[in-house]
Order: sequence, then C-alpha cells, then structure tokens
Amino acid sequence: MPYLTLIPVAVSRSLSPYAILELCDFSTREDKISPGAPSPRPSIPLNSIITLGPEKFIAPLHEAKYANHAKPLTKDPMKNISSAFYRLGIAAVVTALSVSACSYKKDAINLAEKNELNAPGIEETKDIAQEAYIYAFPMIAAYKALYQFNVDKSSNQYKGGFNQIHSESRVFTYEDTAIVTPNSDTPYSMVQADLRAEPIVLCVPKIEAKRYYSVQLSDMYSFNYGYIGSRATGNDAGCYMVSGPDWKGTQPKGIKQTFKSETQFGLIIYRTQLFGPADLKNVKKIQSQYKVMTLSKFLKKPAPPPAPAIAWPAFDMNAFKTDFVKYLDFLLQFCPEVPAEKELRARFASIGIGPNKTFNFQDLSELHKIEVGLGIKDAFGEIKNKVSTMGAHINGWSIAAVAGDRSFYNGDFLLRAAAAFAGIYANDAVEAMYPLARTDGNGELLDGSKHTYSITFPAGQLPPVRAFWSITMYDGKTQLLIKNPINRYLINAPMLPQMKQNSDGSYTFYIQNKSPGADKESNWLPAPDGPIYLVMRLYWPQTTPPSILPPGKGTWNPPAIVQTN
Repeated sequence: MPYLTLIPVAVSRSLSPYAILELCDFSTREDKISPGAPSPRPSIPLNSIITLGPEKFIAPLHEAKYANHAKPLTKDPMKNISSAFYRLGIAAVVTALSVSACSYKKDAINLAEKNELNAPGIEETKDIAQEAYIYAFPMIAAYKALYQFNVDKSSNQYKGGFNQIHSESRVFTYEDTAIVTPNSDTPYSMVQADLRAEPIVLCVPKIEAKRYYSVQLSDMYSFNYGYIGSRATGNDAGCYMVSGPDWKGTQPKGIKQTFKSETQFGLIIYRTQLFGPADLKNVKKIQSQYKVMTLSKFLKKPAPPPAPAIAWPAFDMNAFKTDFVKYLDFLLQFCPEVPAEKELRARFASIGIGPNKTFNFQDLSELHKIEVGLGIKDAFGEIKNKVSTMGAHINGWSIAAVAGDRSFYNGDFLLRAAAAFAGIYANDAVEAMYPLARTDGNGELLDGSKHTYSITFPAGQLPPVRAFWSITMYDGKTQLLIKNPINRYLINAPMLPQMKQNSDGSYTFYIQNKSPGADKESNWLPAPDGPIYLVMRLYWPQTTPPSILPPGKGTWNPPAIVQTN
C-alpha cells in the first residue's frame, strides 16, 4: 500500500488535491482516475492523532467538509484540510501528515459503494452515519438492558431468562444501573419477550380498585405498542396475547385482547402501586399472580420447534460510540423492515449498514473513520440538544410528551432518541407524564454542591392524578439514583401522611445535599454533591382541569424550584 509520506503542511498546501490523489494506488477501486473523471476520496492515516480520542480529533474537522472531489469546495481545497488541523493545535504532528491508500479491503463503506449505482458522497456518508446513530440510540439503550437483565449471568443486574416473569420485591435503589432514571416508586416485574417461535400469553389477577397497576409493552425500537392495566383495560382478571411480526394466527378463545409487536424481542414492564413499606407484602402477593406462558402451553398443545440459539454480542459502552453500527447490524435482524422505513433502510445499506452485515469501525479507512466519527459526534449533540429543548419550559421544568407508538413519533427518530436519553421506557402521556428539571425557576443549573433548594406546592395544588405522583432525585451526571444517608430517593403521594404541612395547607420539600435540620428532615429529598436531575412522575394524569394535559398547555404546572441559601 503506497504512501505519500512525510510531507510537511507547507508542502502539502502547495499541491493540488489531484496531485496528491495521483500518488495513491487505486488498483483496488473500480473508479480509477481518468482525465476529467471525479477523483476518489483520499484517506488520511492520522493514527497518532486519532489516539487523542474522537472528541479531540473529529470536532474541528467538521468544518473541513471533504467534498466528492469532482468540484473542490473552495478555490484552494487543501486549506480546508490543513486549517482544520491547525485548529487542533497540533501543527507539529501534522508536519508528518501522510495520505494512505484510498481503499481498505474490509472497509464496509467501500464494499457497499461498489454495489450502489448512486453511491453517497463524502458529506452524505457522514449524514447517513449521523442519521443511523440517532435511529440506533434507543435500540442500543434497550439492548443494554436486555443483555444485562437476561443474557449476562455474571452481571449484578441479571434477572433471568426469556419469556419468564421476574419480579422485584423491592423498589429500585442506587445499585440498579442497567437503565437510567429508574422508577423507585413501584416494585417492577419484567418479561423479556422472545416472540420468534410463537406468541406468549400474559395473565393478570383481579386487583383492588384503589390500587393502580400497568403493564407496558415496548418493542426493540422502544415503541410502546400496547398497555394492560388500570387505565387501559381495568383491574379485572384476564389473559392477553402478545405476538411477533411473523405470526399469522387468530386470537384463540380465552384471550381478551391481542397485541402485535413489530420486533421479535421486546420488554414488558409491570408497575404495581406501593402504598408504603408495610404494603410490600400485598404487592408481593399480586406479583406472584402475574403469569406468563407460551401460547402452546396456554392452549395445552404441543410446542412448535424452538427458535435458533443466538450468539449475543457482549455489551460495552463503545456501543454508544464507534461500535454503534456493529450493534445496530445485529439488532436489525430481529426487526423486519416495515414500509415506513424502506427508504431509510436503503440509505443505511448504501454505506454498509443493515441486518447481518459486518460494519466494523476499525476496518474503515481513516477518512471513513472521520466521516462516521463526525456523524456520531453531531448525532449525539443533536440528541442532547433535543432533550434540553423538547416540550414547553415552565418554572424550570421541561414538560413534553416523549413516548408512544410508531404513529406517535411519525418518523421523528430524534425525539425517540431524546426520550431514550432522558429515560428509556417512558410511558405514553395518558399513562404517565414526566416533567424534568435541571434548572431552578430562574434558569440556573441545579447543583447540590453550590446551593440548597426548596419546592412548595400551594394548598390544593398537588399534582392532579388518578393514581399517584412523585418527585425523584437523580445524579445530574449519570441520571442514576444516588446513595444517601436516609435511603430516600423520592417524595411521593403515599408519603404525605408522614410529611409536615405548612400552616396554610401547602407542602414545602427541601432539596439539598445535607440535612436541612431535624425539624425539616421529614420533608427532605437528599441531593447529590454536584449536578441535580429531577424527574416528576404523574401516573394516570387527570384529563379534566386541573390537568397537566395536553403537555405544556395544561391548566396545572409544576411549581418552580427556588434557591434557599
């Protein structure tokens, strides 16, 4: 593989892009240079620079805008490249800049382009990678939970196998880290559904009218495709069927309702209202009556052949970085293409992304690494920005409907990714609303190392719900529950009898890192010694005034968080 080596920046500036390209060996490319033809893309081996990390390396290169090279971006295209390197502050390293061969045998992008009549250009390749990352983000977050809950037996988050119900006879604490912003209100029960061989049947018992419960059906995209529970189906006993995308049968006798998942796996989440510590034994009794079985077992018929075993890729945090395509390729085999995504999937395939493909970031040429790296960086920035801007901002709280089925998102994959970033497996707005706060009422970032805070609900103005509400504290950096001296992670409606009420009938809750004092400790919500992330949960929100619905336009809004020091 020939190189143009050790060309100082001053020299490389004096060469046209075509002069440099002509020194590359394009024998492995079908589009060899010919007079008047578009020049192939250069690959730039910057291994010593790449080791600085993608954040330090790829950010300034976004402005370089490598073109398709048929037409230079500016009168002097090399200025785009060299000036970007200078902005990195590493001019000394760039004096050893070299241009590598323009094709890697295992480069998934090059291989895809050979089969594309209209191969994407440099900038479009970056844009497709960006689009794919946004699309993949919630699926990878869901895979993290699946792998830790149901595959990796060495994980401290492991719960058990597929198509089995796993109930927690406790609420979540700071030790639960598989998903961000976990609910600490209700003990969870969960089923990781494998729908490849046949449907499964969920049976629930009769539950007393005063107790709220819900069963949320979420697929591998993180779409909520159905609900069982107090709001959706009532508190009577019944059996419900969940089928996968390939099942063609009809609803059998004894099944109240059938739900169809677009994907072959999906998480089913049960939330059972807990009225207080003494009520835990009653919740356990209800959980023991939740049943899940295959359809063949429900019908007492022979089971179909089992689905093939799966070689699950070990999850690591690079799944949210440069390895995201590897995980997306794996997951898409369980997500049959739907008409609404046909064009999108074709765009992904144009750079080698798709079910059962083998896109490996490390196999890419340096230039393709830059393109994909820029796409990841910009996509992650888009997701974070969407989280901070989505919905209405009232009294420092962000109020938005962020979760639902495919029709709810209507192709808005950025909103879907932002919802997963803020807290995957959120409910539909009619089931629960989630006002989020990272700032106080004046717009200043919440920080337990700098300030103490309070929030006061005037008399008669507690969150209007048909079930219950809560305010949960999370670490602003990790979005996980925080260890604290009183093991309190939230304040919720069932705790009000133990809270002190002000003389005017209002309630004031104290949000701070250290105890507010013995006289106020009953109303203390411990905060981290640093950034704060607060999530309010309103389960089964009222639909008549006062109501938080419709989101951002309701007749009730959360009160502001105020500094007290």
